[in-house]
Amino acid sequence: MPVVAMTVNGKPASADVEARTLLVHFIREHLGLTGTHVGCDTSQCGACVVHVDGRAVKSCAILAVQAEGADIVTVEGLAKNGELHPVQQAFREHHGLQCGFCTPGMIMTAVDLIRRKPNLDEKTVREELEGNICRCTGYHNIVKAILAASQAMR
Repeated sequence: MPVVAMTVNGKPASADVEARTLLVHFIREHLGLTGTHVGCDTSQCGACVVHVDGRAVKSCAILAVQAEGADIVTVEGLAKNGELHPVQQAFREHHGLQCGFCTPGMIMTAVDLIRRKPNLDEKTVREELEGNICRCTGYHNIVKAILAASQAMR
C-alpha cells in the first residue's frame, strides 16, 4: 500500500492507504475529521468540498494519492484562535443551515467563491452554488449568508 503525505489544516498528515482510497475517506477515516461529509459519492452534491492548494475541490472526486504533498484545508481548519471564519459566522448569523449536512461543503465553496470573486451579487452566488445541493433550506439564507460574508471580508 502506498504511503500518502500532505498537510491538513496546517499539520502534517500521512498514512498507508489503498491506492483507490478517495481523499474524502482519507480525511474522515484516517484523520478523524468528520466535518467533510460523504453525500453522494458521485461528485454531485458538494457535501465533501475541501480546499486543495487553495482551491475548492470535491474530495470524493479525487484519490488521496493525487493529493500527495498538497495543502488541504477542511471546514475544521477555517476557524482561527477560537474565532469562526467570517463565512462560518455569516452562516450562523443568517441561519444559512437547517439540517447541517450540506453546510461544511457550502461553507468551503463559499470561502473559495469569495476569494475568487469578492464583489458578489445574488445571481453569481446562485450560479456558483450549482455544484452544492441542499435539500432543506431552499438556498435563500445560504445566499444571504454568503453575500454578508463577502461584504464583511472586503
